[in-house]
Amino acid sequence: MRCIINPKNFVLKCGGSTLTGLPITFFQELKRLQDEGFSPVIVHGGGPAISNTLTKLNIETEFIDGLRVTTNEVLDVVEMVLSGKMNKEIVRKIQMSGAITLGLSGVDGDLLEAEPVHNVNQIGYVGDIKKVNSELILNLIDAGYIPVIAPVGIDKNGQRYNVNADTAAGAVASHLGVRQMIVVTDVPGIMKEENGEKEVLPNITAQEIEEMIHSGEIFGGMIPKVRAAMKCIQGDVQEVLIVNGAEPNVLTKVLKGENIGTRITK
Repeated sequence: MRCIINPKNFVLKCGGSTLTGLPITFFQELKRLQDEGFSPVIVHGGGPAISNTLTKLNIETEFIDGLRVTTNEVLDVVEMVLSGKMNKEIVRKIQMSGAITLGLSGVDGDLLEAEPVHNVNQIGYVGDIKKVNSELILNLIDAGYIPVIAPVGIDKNGQRYNVNADTAAGAVASHLGVRQMIVVTDVPGIMKEENGEKEVLPNITAQEIEEMIHSGEIFGGMIPKVRAAMKCIQGDVQEVLIVNGAEPNVLTKVLKGENIGTRITK
């Protein structure tokens, strides 16, 4: 196995609908960074698109502790949406900027080896990441591709698993030796009200986030965003940045160490 710690490798985690809705300038920036020697790796989700497709197919779905109960019937839809429609839409967007991209799921090349997070009888085929085939990712980077990964895992017996995108992104970043991960959203970061005005918190710890949720300072749709970001902090990943993908040159600013978005640390 090669030494895989490379300061110019970076992992982006983004919801599928957020990523496909970003302006073309975001994807042009990805291409420019790649030309400058940086190596982006993208892990995407697609929860809303999965829910919409399940509704159209009249397949019932429910959540337990924030995880989608995933029967074989639901799993077929998860794989179809994530590895198919959503993954390829993102690939097309990036390739329109001139970059060379390859979309794949965790099933391809045993990229994401998974194991069940709970008793299958309770939650269905929901997985956690046991191992990442980092060599495959590095080979794609060496060949000039931007890997775009859909979080569907597989075990040694060929069983597929629905994997939380934040969990998958954190595992990929950790196995690549990335200490900092970028979570691209549609908000500028975690907001706090000061003197009647909302300001972005530049730095915050996981403990402080939980305290702000308890006090009501973080509420509504921001709660799942920040808790998802906290899930990305694992292994070698020491900090996660929440940034607005619509911000001009947002990735360049992050990689240069500029104060942008919210930095969540262990």
